[in-house]
Amino acid sequence: GLSCKVCAMLTQVTNKLRIVLVEPSHPGNIGAAARAMKNMGLEQLFLVNPKLFPHADATARASGADDILAKAVVCETLDESLAGCGLVVGASARLRRLSIPQWNPRECAEKIWEEDASSETAIIFGREHAGLTNEELARCHQLVHIPCNPDYSSLNLAAAVQVLCYEYRMVAEAGS
Repeated sequence: GLSCKVCAMLTQVTNKLRIVLVEPSHPGNIGAAARAMKNMGLEQLFLVNPKLFPHADATARASGADDILAKAVVCETLDESLAGCGLVVGASARLRRLSIPQWNPRECAEKIWEEDASSETAIIFGREHAGLTNEELARCHQLVHIPCNPDYSSLNLAAAVQVLCYEYRMVAEAGS
């Protein structure tokens, strides 16, 4: 178990990180992402124009993270979901030839941890079938890419959320 001091510190810093899912098409992935977030102590879930939410599949896959779903902020636009964020990081399965700097998950977590606590940070995840558009990526200050098997690099949405939330928690625990 963690000391009360560490738990309090994690609560303070994890509240500045929001996970943004852009147009998720499968409600089960929303629930699984909420579960991944709760496992790592994160609470701020933003949904941009979800196809089906709320939905029984989201609740079932949340497997006890119903509080995260209940507090989820549903937005009509990406800009609405990013209001108040000083740093926006886009998760991308493909290494793109864009002028946006790219981090691996550990670097991403470290940079978010070091970011000014006076503003929030968002990590945005794209559609299950197509990821983020170039226009959406242009809203990002940084990209994060999870290295995978180059022959099969398509991570499930919730698995990608889990990896980045885990890295952030490890950095937060080490930084306490």
